[in-house]
Amino acid sequence: MDNRGIRRSTGSGLLEGAAILGAAAAISKLLGTLQKIPLQNLAGDGVFGIYNAVYPLYILLLTLATAGIPAAVSKFVSEELALGRTWHASRLLRIACVVLFASGFLFFILLYFGAGRIASWIGIAQTEPAIRSIAAALLFVPVMAALRGYFQGHKNMVPSALSQVIEQLVRVFTMVLLLLLLLHWGAGDEWIAAGATFGSVTGALAGLLFLLVYWVKHAAAGKKAENRMEEIPFAGRTMKKAADKHKAVAPEPMLSVVYRFLRYAVPISLGSLVVPLLTLVDTFTLPRLLMNEGNNESAALYQFGLYHHGMPLIQLITLVAGSMSTALVPAIAQARVREDWMSIRQHSVQSIQFTWWLGLAASLGLALTSFPLNIMFYRNGEGWEVIAILAFVALFSTVHIVSSAILQGIGDLRKPMYHLLIAAVVKIGLNLVLVPVWGIHGGALAAVAAYAAACGLNLLALHKHGIGMAWSLKAHSQALLASAAMCGAVAVILLLSQGLLSIAGSFFPYRGYYTIVALLAVITGILVYAVVLFRGRDLQAEQLEHVPGAGRKIGRLLKKLRFIK
Repeated sequence: MDNRGIRRSTGSGLLEGAAILGAAAAISKLLGTLQKIPLQNLAGDGVFGIYNAVYPLYILLLTLATAGIPAAVSKFVSEELALGRTWHASRLLRIACVVLFASGFLFFILLYFGAGRIASWIGIAQTEPAIRSIAAALLFVPVMAALRGYFQGHKNMVPSALSQVIEQLVRVFTMVLLLLLLLHWGAGDEWIAAGATFGSVTGALAGLLFLLVYWVKHAAAGKKAENRMEEIPFAGRTMKKAADKHKAVAPEPMLSVVYRFLRYAVPISLGSLVVPLLTLVDTFTLPRLLMNEGNNESAALYQFGLYHHGMPLIQLITLVAGSMSTALVPAIAQARVREDWMSIRQHSVQSIQFTWWLGLAASLGLALTSFPLNIMFYRNGEGWEVIAILAFVALFSTVHIVSSAILQGIGDLRKPMYHLLIAAVVKIGLNLVLVPVWGIHGGALAAVAAYAAACGLNLLALHKHGIGMAWSLKAHSQALLASAAMCGAVAVILLLSQGLLSIAGSFFPYRGYYTIVALLAVITGILVYAVVLFRGRDLQAEQLEHVPGAGRKIGRLLKKLRFIK
């Protein structure tokens, strides 16, 4: 095969691997998001509140325990393999596993034996069993992350992808099974929540076992291939000598390897810490503030559970922005290497504009349908106002995700991290001011303001790089018109549903009726918004081609349907 063929094959393999990993990540996130709905349905908002108080703390400690080392493993293993030093690549994995198991064990000890103290910091004693329950996952996840990095260094994304999906499936299965058993036995909320969080332990163990089995088979296959080479006359001797030569290279001292890992991984870890920190703000402020307003512990947890009703729905919306950002970073990075600033600007502006339109429609639609959706997913309408407020987090967080990807693509890596830190400070300050006045509604307003701050700072940073988006009324007139038409259509359906409730109530159960209303409103809203936006002819296929990911395919489909030029 000539060099061009090798390049095509390599590029195709990389794209295929990225697609596999991206699809698995999307499935895992979807499962992780949707599992919260049966948790609330089966156990109620008190258990839901405990779970949402504990899980962000686990994610923060997990980020600290892994410290970006899986990314370092992937990088250094791929470098060793490029030199043909497979033995050294395996040694790097072993060192990484030892370091990560040690860090995971340390955080397990801190979390398990410090559960009572941490629960007192949160202000909710009922979180203690759940904190202890989830602690054991820190023994398995770091090692699993190192193995994922090792296989990614081999450009083999399949083990990582499958382990992610297996981990989530086992986690959800365990959670539901323990919920049903503990509810049947009449356990208290704190122990039911502990059963729910224990799903993270069994999921992590299942994912790790799968990777270990895969690694053993991988090593055995490599050994067989080496033995077959040794049997080939002359060529076998040559290959054997080459292998001996690489093994004969003096191995890098273990402390030196660990130092290299940390030097590469710590900056990645610091960037990854910001999102868990922002989520953790509510864990350490909302329950305590709610109790200061006269609620007892159970009532505060119940309110905290209501506050989190909207989060899974918002996370589903942000999944779209996350998939777009995955494709956006390499596209902009490649254009930056070529110094093709016109292409960078086109990619960036069209992606932000598309995301803004998507986020605006999703936020307005979620706010309008918050009452029927709340009944559909959570059995009753209580807390729908909080979902209506939090809906606008979707607008600012989607634009923030995509704008962060653009900043990373052009090499400005630290700005998104700093902007999220500022958002965390805004969230703390506004929680302290608004929650005593408006309770969880104040917390929701604080969340919207915090994400709006992070989004605005990102857009300001892009403007300084010469990447600005047109904010005139004319530039967004069609999107605003489409949003107004969507809101009108959804409002009509909701008003009619209220009028028909007394009649339809005799044929459908309350939750079933509002499920039909919610689905009808959402589908109608999507169709009306798409038709008005695309039939306005302001959007052209060439514009969508600059949106990385599925933009080109969407553009071609809409062009065939004659929705756009």
